[in-house]
Amino acid sequence: MKTLLNVKVLDDYMLECLFDNGVTKIADIKPFLNAEAFLKLWEKRIFKRVAVNETYVTWLNDEVDLSADTLWHIGVDIANACKITSTAVPN
Repeated sequence: MKTLLNVKVLDDYMLECLFDNGVTKIADIKPFLNAEAFLKLWEKRIFKRVAVNETYVTWLNDEVDLSADTLWHIGVDIANACKITSTAVPN
């Protein structure tokens, strides 16, 4: 089971997740937002109010949550994300 140390809200419904092993991943939450349980998170002010528990993130006083394991699996390692960005060819 993965453990979260910190989560930072980014633009476009992304979360920057720092795990206890020192790895930081960017998790795109948009694919979850059309599920009934997550619909309220389309409101940016609600999405930005994410709370962190060691094993999950939660919104709306625990009404909506995602596990640290899920964030780990859907997340892109920030080191890899930076490599992809830095190798992009400008238009």
